[in-house]
Amino acid sequence: MPASLSSHQQHINPHTHKQSEGLCAVPPSADKPHLHLVVPEGQLQVHTAPFRGSFSGVLSEALRAAGLGSNVLIAQFLKGGVGQGPKGIIKFCGHLEWLRPDVPYCITEKAEEGITKTNQCKGKKAVEAIWENCKEKLSSGDLDQLVLDEVGLAISLGYLKEKELISTLEQRPAAMDVILTGPAIPSQVIGMADQVTKLRSYF
Repeated sequence: MPASLSSHQQHINPHTHKQSEGLCAVPPSADKPHLHLVVPEGQLQVHTAPFRGSFSGVLSEALRAAGLGSNVLIAQFLKGGVGQGPKGIIKFCGHLEWLRPDVPYCITEKAEEGITKTNQCKGKKAVEAIWENCKEKLSSGDLDQLVLDEVGLAISLGYLKEKELISTLEQRPAAMDVILTGPAIPSQVIGMADQVTKLRSYF
């Protein structure tokens, strides 16, 4: 049987023992490391071309994002024909809303050059109603992605105001992706964009 330990050996202080060997015990830190959360940052994207109807890929990506759980709104400002309007928003896969103006035709003419005064007034009100709905969605922050289709052309045709679009985009929620498609995107908006894609026609 081994001999019993001496009283000196039984009460060795580990800190004193380490110091005698040239080592210093490091006291535990009272400060815990801070957890840094990554805040999602949205982008302003522009997809433009000199011709209409060239961004089916953007719309497909928006549908895919909604299928993966993102809240998406696609607003087409000049493509009517289905008598929709804000009260008739079409919903897909639980997360995507599709909005068109409440007019029985696609808008192609300037606001002051409508076929009749009745059509002209109705078309302008219908486009403005779409824009008001988009502004509400932008201010509420409920969306992950907003697609504004042919908003630049709506401005150049006289249905919307460029200054109002710019001021609204400047106040958009930081985490929301906003995508502008179509021709005639204002140069100031292009200057604000994080990403610009331009398609060219060789015909």
